[in-house]
Amino acid sequence: MTIVDVRILVEGASDVEVVSKALQGLALGSEYNITISAIIPTTNVEIAKSAAAGADLLIIATDADRVGRDLAERLYNELNEMVGHVERMKLPLGHDLEHVDVELVRKELRNTLVRAGLKSLQVLPGYMEIRKELLDVKGKYDQLANDYEALYKEHEELQKKYEELHAEYTRLRSENEGLRELLDKKSRPVKIEDAWKGLFPAKPVPEERIIAIAVEKLGLAGKIIVGQGYIFAEDESLIEELLKTVYLSLAVKEELEGKEEPKPPKPPEEGPAPEPEETNIVENPELKPDEIERLLKGVGDE
Repeated sequence: MTIVDVRILVEGASDVEVVSKALQGLALGSEYNITISAIIPTTNVEIAKSAAAGADLLIIATDADRVGRDLAERLYNELNEMVGHVERMKLPLGHDLEHVDVELVRKELRNTLVRAGLKSLQVLPGYMEIRKELLDVKGKYDQLANDYEALYKEHEELQKKYEELHAEYTRLRSENEGLRELLDKKSRPVKIEDAWKGLFPAKPVPEERIIAIAVEKLGLAGKIIVGQGYIFAEDESLIEELLKTVYLSLAVKEELEGKEEPKPPKPPEEGPAPEPEETNIVENPELKPDEIERLLKGVGDE
């Protein structure tokens, strides 16, 4: 059973003696499970606050006159929220132990404790209701605490899975963007002129017919498509290799044509040698006209 902590505030040291004497005839611990933990002689509010804080029951024992009543009211207003319960006790006038009826003080003290107990019983139903509500709230709190712990563990597991999935998503997204970029590069037809100028800007673009022949001769039909001034291949590197091959072929052809020598004339066909024609050889090219005429007549006479 819980011990009830009771503290008593009195006005002065003489009152401490009176109250202590009255308590000697009361078996509070064995009968009521009450302990008087302190008797505090003070009228200072701050000292009273420090001494009374946390008590289950605080008894303010002051004289029955107006001054004692005013002091009790002031202390009650200041200390009521700091302790479980506050009860007023009236001391008979006079502070001399020899002239004070201790039995009267003892009776007043007992009545004060009874009043405090009866007032406590008045609030007991409300206390029990509050206690029941508190237990319900505690049960709900414990259940919520267990649910929270389970949810927290589940949250940690989900967070870990989320981080793993997010890392996988980031990796797949990066790969997907790389594949998309690669597919965009490989799946677009390009102009033959643009592809050629990108490799050989200083060289004239060959005819589309030449490139088409190269595709056929190199066995790239189906892998590379040429037509309407465009060239297409799933693998862009095939286009580059094809154009380099065409360029090399044209360069070799041009080089060979530049070094080609003229062919020698055909030798005459073999047969009987023709007879040499007779010719008059003029030994002296300075012949006179009459001499020429004579020579012609001589030829005619023959």
